[in-house]
Amino acid sequence: MKNLLNLLKNKFFLAGIAFLVWMVFFDRNDAASQYDYRTKVQKLEEEKEFYTTEIAKADKELKELTTNIQSLEKFARERYLMKRENEDIFVVVDSKKENK
Repeated sequence: MKNLLNLLKNKFFLAGIAFLVWMVFFDRNDAASQYDYRTKVQKLEEEKEFYTTEIAKADKELKELTTNIQSLEKFARERYLMKRENEDIFVVVDSKKENK
């Protein structure tokens, strides 16, 4: 008990405890802020990974479209409803998807 009382009277111990309390709770970079920063970093890393894979898919598709004429024609017909002369296009719309 006496050792604890002596420890509480020690000015270096009190200054250390005050410093720790300040750094953990009141500083601009406190523990809660650090947790928020880490969660944001993890979220951004997941987004980076997603966009990296999407870029790889787009690059692969671009390479396919620039080298293969049949795939270019299929792409133009499906996405932009392009057609040849003397052709008719019928667009079939799923009513279930349209209502959502």
